[in-house]
Amino acid sequence: MASDLDHDAWALDRDAADPLAGFRAEFLIPQHAGRDLHYFVGNSLGLQPRSAAAAVAEELERWGRQAVEGHFQGERPWMHYHATLREPMARVVGALPQEVVVMNTLSVNLHLLMASFYRPRRERAAILIEAGAFPSDRHAVVSQIRFHGFDPATELIELEADGPNGHISLAAIERVLAEQGHRIALVLWPGVQYRSGQAFDLAAITRLAHARGCAVGFDLAHAAGNLPLALHDSGADFAAWCTYKYLNSGPGAVAAAFVHERHARRPDLPRLAGWWGHRKATRFLMGPEFEPEDGADGWQLSNPPILAMAPIRASLALFDAATLPTLREKSLTLTGCLESLINKHLGAVLDILTPADPQQRGAQLSLRVRGGREHGRALFEHLAAEGVLGDWREPDVIRISPAPLYNRFTDLLAFARSVRAWSLRP
Repeated sequence: MASDLDHDAWALDRDAADPLAGFRAEFLIPQHAGRDLHYFVGNSLGLQPRSAAAAVAEELERWGRQAVEGHFQGERPWMHYHATLREPMARVVGALPQEVVVMNTLSVNLHLLMASFYRPRRERAAILIEAGAFPSDRHAVVSQIRFHGFDPATELIELEADGPNGHISLAAIERVLAEQGHRIALVLWPGVQYRSGQAFDLAAITRLAHARGCAVGFDLAHAAGNLPLALHDSGADFAAWCTYKYLNSGPGAVAAAFVHERHARRPDLPRLAGWWGHRKATRFLMGPEFEPEDGADGWQLSNPPILAMAPIRASLALFDAATLPTLREKSLTLTGCLESLINKHLGAVLDILTPADPQQRGAQLSLRVRGGREHGRALFEHLAAEGVLGDWREPDVIRISPAPLYNRFTDLLAFARSVRAWSLRP
């Protein structure tokens, strides 16, 4: 690759040869100074599919035309609307359809699943998370420990990084489980660590934790739609993820959850129940006793929010059309190209915090600006003013995430040129 920042040809040639190039037109691209914004924030909020508005409008029209009968009539009756998302969402995360349900929001789902899978006893009450976990996850875990009458000061285990740039090795996870697994009730781990961008081996972590008798759950907020996942094969007990990042389903969009099929028919498994998780065959008999539906559906609480789910249907259709292997191939190329540009031209300005091994990262590169936080904020604001949008994570990280559905190689070139221009300022 000719990566000279002063020539466009290599980037234009790659964009022209990109088999996924046509998908960019399926999204609304924000504008900046009369041109497309160079948008690298799909890891925080994905762009809007053009088909999302039509999907919502279709359900609004049905509401106006059919009112309550919309629950029972038409191609996608609202009574079963969430089921139309089941198979495409299962394909995204590598699960069996009955293991997946679209519902609630991410933190709500984590709480519902921990109600079932975090079953602390006096001698085994601890939860293992990574040091520097996303605050919402840490808040949820601390509150669960307290809710059960235990003290987070002793029962929250936060595993510190043992590698450079905040990376945590599988060996470190193995060590803490060997040393403290006897008192750990639950391992709650990210698929991709939000600040460093490190991706983890879900199956390996699950094997290690299960060998010590721990339940295992994953927060896949930064992994779903970003990396090829094999949730079913991983053996994890549960997982949860949002859909507004790489899955492009809109701000605060409805999230999703996974419960492994071995838990599909476990009436002994406690849960916080709601009537939409009741067995469909008897739900409308309105009986007093809760009979959980098989599979992940049994964790539902309420009937699905149709207008909020419609954009998810639009986005998942694009994933099915593009296919995850093709998306991953382009993602590897985009992120590798971005890494090459930084190492070749911008190494005096930026340090890459995300692992260099492509198998330990997704689309995101976390960058630290040399010179400290003040320099980092100055570069971040310069990029935004130039129409190159990443995001900032305290205390000193700029995250740049080229999403393969809509980012181009020319976007990477624009980023690199903008950083160089800032570095050469008087």
